[in-house]
Amino acid sequence: VEVPLRWGDMDAQGHVNNARFADYLQEARADFLLASPVSGMLGGGVIVLSHQIEYLSPIEFSSRPVEIDVAIETVQRAQFSIHYDVRHDGVLCARARTRLCPYDFEAGAVRRLTAVEKQFFESRIEPCERLRTLKRPPVDDRAMGTPLRVRWGDLDSYGHVNNVEFFEYVQEGRIAFSTTAAAQMQRMSGSSGRDTMWLVVRQDIEYLNQLAFRAEPYEVRTGVAALGTSSGTFGVEVRDPASGTVYATAGTVIVCADATGRAKPFPQEWKDALAPYRLGD
Repeated sequence: VEVPLRWGDMDAQGHVNNARFADYLQEARADFLLASPVSGMLGGGVIVLSHQIEYLSPIEFSSRPVEIDVAIETVQRAQFSIHYDVRHDGVLCARARTRLCPYDFEAGAVRRLTAVEKQFFESRIEPCERLRTLKRPPVDDRAMGTPLRVRWGDLDSYGHVNNVEFFEYVQEGRIAFSTTAAAQMQRMSGSSGRDTMWLVVRQDIEYLNQLAFRAEPYEVRTGVAALGTSSGTFGVEVRDPASGTVYATAGTVIVCADATGRAKPFPQEWKDALAPYRLGD
């Protein structure tokens, strides 16, 4: 599947924002299903249960589209998973997995795959390398909360927040968290006069409940799951601060890099500033 780039997909560091990759996967997934004998699933109901995205190389803007290979990884009675290879100009830029299930919105329940659906997905299974599990402790009271206002445009045709928008929510929470905990941790590139930038190398999201539009803000809670020499893992949850309902959990691995994109050690003062937010300690 070919997905055109848009100028608005770029971020402050001059390459495609990590959250936009989820948008590309959605476009490829929709084209894959629409061209299949089970295209009715999109209108009838199919929901995303989880995403795993491993970022391998940045994408810079050009007139050439992103090319995404789409195939089935696994099939079960009431769910299936898709794997993707994302390329641009012949370079493998990301590998990803999406777990989905058919859903009956009138009944408000997951349904089993029909015989036709199961047969089609099984015919499209291709072997792939499994992505490692991103281990992280649960988000607890050490995490920092950031208000989240859902926009009307975040909703999809099913009437709830589109799964792609959660990548934006996690990003907003992470930026607010990191720059509040350690003001020096601005996501700025060397071209902006900074010698440090942040590279997202892995992002996982698990969806637990459907998120609806409302005027009152939700909350993104972000904490530190792990800190290495040059990398860090953030644990995140999107929740209702009043009821405590959790709508999604996420993990993001970032690498501290110089202006050329080469990994460099976390400054000790940043580690010290993040220490109070260490989850599970």
